Amino acid sequence: MSEEVLNDINQFLTFTLGKEIFALDIGTVREVLELTSITKIPRTPVFMRGVINLRGNAVPVVDMRMKMGMSQGEDTVDTCIIIVEIEFDGELTVMGALVDSVREVFEMMPDSIEPAPKMGAAVNAEYIRGMGRQDEQFIIILEINKIFSAEELALVKGMAGGEQEAAEEVAA
Repeated sequence: MSEEVLNDINQFLTFTLGKEIFALDIGTVREVLELTSITKIPRTPVFMRGVINLRGNAVPVVDMRMKMGMSQGEDTVDTCIIIVEIEFDGELTVMGALVDSVREVFEMMPDSIEPAPKMGAAVNAEYIRGMGRQDEQFIIILEINKIFSAEELALVKGMAGGEQEAAEEVAA
């Protein structure tokens, strides 16, 4: 393959929520963690599971099933937290996305990604960057920067930065 073609390949981390397969651009993913203890923060939206201690920092964790309007799933041995970076107010905000399982890093050429359907998807189409296909299964490619509103990202940023007590509680 020529270098130009290689630069056009998109890499995505695929994961599951229920029976659906979703993907995030690998450039937004920092790491994948096994499920760890999550400290609940009072008076936060239902999709905010709480914060985890990540190398001494409080990192907010969002239950992606709840955020996507799905029913809350049971945590299993496959449940993972994907640590992602989201751009907000010109800064990168780090947060965790709780998913049912992580599958693999998957490469797709841009021409194999179809535009998001106007209806029929389980997810609001504005969050969807496009639809990919692996074998006979569709992969819903999410745009992580569009899943959360400005207010939600401000809350996440506040939980990560301003909630020193929560960080100390998690670290204890």
